[in-house]
Amino acid sequence: MTDEQFQEIVDRCGDTVFRLAYSYLKNRADAEDVMQETLLKRCLETKPFASPEHEKHWLLRVASNECKHILRSPWRKRTAPLEDAEEAAVFDEPAQSDLFRQVMSLPPKYRAAIYLHYYEGYPVQDIAELMHAKTSTVQTWLMRARGQLLIQLQEAEGQ
Repeated sequence: MTDEQFQEIVDRCGDTVFRLAYSYLKNRADAEDVMQETLLKRCLETKPFASPEHEKHWLLRVASNECKHILRSPWRKRTAPLEDAEEAAVFDEPAQSDLFRQVMSLPPKYRAAIYLHYYEGYPVQDIAELMHAKTSTVQTWLMRARGQLLIQLQEAEGQ
């Protein structure tokens, strides 16, 4: 298969394969993995297809099977999204648990920045690279998140 033929298949069917995978897995990273695996299998497939529609059907069937394989994976059953980490987190002091719950209630970009900086120890520059943002943007997110946390913690103490 030439690069042009492969690119034509990606252009014609790539979005459909991705959307199918996303609808199964509800996770962009897993859907991208399925799309990549499906297209790789198409590259390695040597049998001719009767028509472009037959090829598309084959790709969707392979993608569907890949999604089902991921959903059956024991690894997937033992992992939880970051949002669910609140229940799984165990801390020595109750105050640490309360703070972590407050962090998990922040908007996603603030939550991720705070989590990476304070819990995982990443410097601002590394967080910027991980989140595809400018260093100054991450610094702003951290500042705003700390402000929101301060307000939330003051409200929690007042109750």
